[in-house]
Amino acid sequence: MKLSYFPGCTLKNHARNFEDSTLYAMDKLGVEAVELDRWNCCGTVYSLSADDLMRQVAPVRNLLRTSERGDSQLMTGCSMCFNTLKRANHRARASEEDLARMNDFMYDEPVDYAGDVDVLHVLEVVRDQIGFDAIREQVVKPLEGLRVACYYGCMLVRPNEAAIDDAENPRVLEDLITVLGGEPVDFSHKTECCGAHQTVDKPEIIADKTYEILGSAKAQGADTVAVSCPLCAFNLDHRQEATLKIHSDFHSMPVVYFSQLMAIALGGSESVLRLDLHHTPPGPLLTGKGLL
Repeated sequence: MKLSYFPGCTLKNHARNFEDSTLYAMDKLGVEAVELDRWNCCGTVYSLSADDLMRQVAPVRNLLRTSERGDSQLMTGCSMCFNTLKRANHRARASEEDLARMNDFMYDEPVDYAGDVDVLHVLEVVRDQIGFDAIREQVVKPLEGLRVACYYGCMLVRPNEAAIDDAENPRVLEDLITVLGGEPVDFSHKTECCGAHQTVDKPEIIADKTYEILGSAKAQGADTVAVSCPLCAFNLDHRQEATLKIHSDFHSMPVVYFSQLMAIALGGSESVLRLDLHHTPPGPLLTGKGLL
């Protein structure tokens, strides 16, 4: 299977561990991720202003790049990119007038975008196109003994037009952890917002959210929290030191990307995990479980 692939800015810079592990896992599962030529930043967040149509040009231009390749599907492993691309695509498809104006803004493109590309998150490809049974057959190092709290945050389940699963009780990550041989734990905060961009000027808010989210996971007996969004990963991992300064009873916990757990179970080496990029090192936990 060959799919057009949108990496996004973060996975090409500070989160190379997330991209390397994603590409390794997809390759092992028979998916060739073909990076788009001339892709540009998706815009990072979806514009909430109804009259800000210009803001949609950045994500829609990436969909046009996909059409130019003759593909009808675009896959990304970043939940923020996924949410922005999918909602822009939804708006383009919902209004012929808006789509026409977007194409007018892109007057220098040789062809127009026709709304003919589906935006997919890697987890959708894993669940709907590869299938959990096929993944189970490829597992060479089961995540035995690893208790994982699956954290979705906002971007995969809100709003409805962008949701890949049930907004209140998503299961795709738990189902994935199960076929990888791990043990998903019941986790009440799995769709709680991490605080997102408040991390820039109000890190104390992120510290409070990290205390609540990781504290809930710890209370349920989790060894680690698996995320699917680079910003969630940054907030929950890199803000743990700030969290401890505010909450003296806080206990640190390693945070991993779902694709890193896939790579481990599918036989990936430490070179594709890039654990050196984590603030709270997962190495001791994974070594203790016999997974490194």
